[in-house]
Amino acid sequence: MMSDFANNTEVRRLVIVSNRLPFIVEEENGKIKFKDSVGGLVTGINDYLDSLKSSSFTSIPYIWVGWPGREIKKEHQDELRNRAMSDYSSYPVFISKGEMDNFYNGFCNRTIWPLFHCFPDYTVYDENFWNSYKKVNYYFCDTLLKILKPDDILWIHDYHLMLLPKLIREKIPDAKIGFFLHIPFPPFEIYRLLPRKWQIEILEGLLGADLIGLHTIDYTQNLLRCLLRILGLEHNLGNLSVSGRIVKVDTFPMGINYKKFFTAASEIQQDKIKKIKEIFGNTKIILSVDRLDYTKGIINRLEGYELFLEKNPSWHKKVTLMMIVVPSRVGVENYRRVKTKIDELVGKINGRFGTVDWIPIHYRSTTLPFDELVLLYSVSDVALVTPLIDGMNLIAKEYISTRVDGTGVLILSEMAGAAKELGEAILINPNHKIEIADAIKKALEMPLEEQKRRNRIMQERLNNYSVIKWANNFISELLELKEEQKSFNAKLLSSSLKEELIKNFKTAKSRIIFLDYDGTLVPFADRPEEAKPDEELIQLLKELSEYQSTEVILISGRDKDTLENWFSTLDITLVAEHGIWIKEKDMDWRIIKPLNTDWKPKLLPILKLYVDRVPGSFIEEKDFSLVWHYRKADPELASVRAKELMDDLILLTANIDVQIRQGNKVIEVKNAGVDKGSIGRYLISKGQYDFILAIGDDWTDEDLFNALPPNAYSIKVGIAPSSAKFNVRDYIDVRNLIKQILNK
Repeated sequence: MMSDFANNTEVRRLVIVSNRLPFIVEEENGKIKFKDSVGGLVTGINDYLDSLKSSSFTSIPYIWVGWPGREIKKEHQDELRNRAMSDYSSYPVFISKGEMDNFYNGFCNRTIWPLFHCFPDYTVYDENFWNSYKKVNYYFCDTLLKILKPDDILWIHDYHLMLLPKLIREKIPDAKIGFFLHIPFPPFEIYRLLPRKWQIEILEGLLGADLIGLHTIDYTQNLLRCLLRILGLEHNLGNLSVSGRIVKVDTFPMGINYKKFFTAASEIQQDKIKKIKEIFGNTKIILSVDRLDYTKGIINRLEGYELFLEKNPSWHKKVTLMMIVVPSRVGVENYRRVKTKIDELVGKINGRFGTVDWIPIHYRSTTLPFDELVLLYSVSDVALVTPLIDGMNLIAKEYISTRVDGTGVLILSEMAGAAKELGEAILINPNHKIEIADAIKKALEMPLEEQKRRNRIMQERLNNYSVIKWANNFISELLELKEEQKSFNAKLLSSSLKEELIKNFKTAKSRIIFLDYDGTLVPFADRPEEAKPDEELIQLLKELSEYQSTEVILISGRDKDTLENWFSTLDITLVAEHGIWIKEKDMDWRIIKPLNTDWKPKLLPILKLYVDRVPGSFIEEKDFSLVWHYRKADPELASVRAKELMDDLILLTANIDVQIRQGNKVIEVKNAGVDKGSIGRYLISKGQYDFILAIGDDWTDEDLFNALPPNAYSIKVGIAPSSAKFNVRDYIDVRNLIKQILNK
């Protein structure tokens, strides 16, 4: 159960980071003036911050970091910094006009915006834009490092700052970092159109966060798929292991301040409503409100409305489309072209259908203040929201929230993130103008009781999951995730525990050390033969085995011939195939218990079938086991096929004495009854050891950990759950431990 951050009595500071501050700066006659920013992100975050101020438990301190909207002269920067802090609890990031133009109008709005909204034809791949994007993210990092405190909660917002989480993580490893993307994350097939280097750096930048939030499950799955296919990172219910940290990717659909809109609509003076009704007479009002953008489907909307008028002449003079288009990004050519096309279409439709006493479309290009927007929501009979793709679309939620009497119909694109929550709206495909035309007719003719039934359900949903709850849920999950990381870190082999281990090693009279190989002493390789031990490792194992009264057991899933080829020069015990074969010092290879391989000819054809079905996979055949490797295969295909193969093998081996286990990019079939645990018990029983250490990274090592006596040291490599007493992050930590044991 997530705790409520706003009701948490432990005071922390919340640091909000976005491209823009909650205000913009204008200069007049050499003086700076402040003007409130507009937009869904700013409005939503401000509503949440206002709720923190009025918390009944405690006032949560916060600071908002961002760009003030223009280049600020040196002589005004101190004044701006002081006023921003006193009036807005904000801290500005100062950036030059040229750098900001390449960053904002360049990479953000000519590269990321079109690509992430699945408009690859509009996407520009410019190295100068990319370099400016990186620089501005560095500027934000440098500014944050000046003000961040140890227990701050850092919440970074949107596509402008996707590199920032990693930059902060590198400087403050223990920072609490959340990141929220307010636009769609595209499918892998679209994302991969970015240059490979950019793909990797953006994903790695995001992974600097502890928690990454997106609006819908589709966007979450798209990001997880890109992380798998590009970085090879598999997830477990959205949790990933990244450089020894748990990183979570999760879905948080952003809400609105429902009560604010409902209350404002309830308090509208009736004379204002009456005045608008007098202007439009008895005509039904269809409302369209959007920022100017090619993703918003405004042209499709106009074409759909035109088709509606063409097919339904009986509705002429009885309906009006009130269309508000908020100017945006006038410096980008694609936006100017969209504006021209909209102007032409409005003129065409009004000229074709309009009469002396009826204008089919009332069109304004302007920004509306809150009160006027709520008034238009309240007097409209239908809201027409048809984005071609949209991260969320808060307009749809705002419209429903203002329907005080329960009437009104929302027509909503199924491509908007909000469609996942507003299923009672009339959902349409915005690319199909016939659907838009038919939806308009259906909305205008929908009975009042049906309107109220649908809206009642949506209003309750919006009221229950407001922007305040959205933000609280995100931050609470971030804090819970940090607690999970702490619990893992508590199992990390700390400096003091390491000193204790080394001391006990030194003072022991007789020692035995079990070491796994792949993933423990060396990193994983695409093919088994590529993970050959280097000179440093051979030397470390040699010195460890020569240490007085110390037995070193290399216990691996490798075949015996490979182990002997690589380690025959060392005076150590080798265990192959996870405990089946053993070669003790000065002895030949032998097996602990009689085994048969009658099952191998029956199962080998199944594995070969999956090699054919999964290009890049291969079979490793050992004396008493078969291993299907898929590390080099397409990760998505291999993941699906691995599950299928596990099911097939379990079914086929129900009456056969074998074990089937799935490891790190492998599925192994081997004889049952022999594992690392049984061989560990056997070797420990042969001596009187007062120091026992086992290190491994795989599921096969769990058998060994569970077989050890209580006084033994057991170490799991990686952050997965384990029976081991301690964890280390990777094979480098293992080698460093051996070096410290040897005082190297």
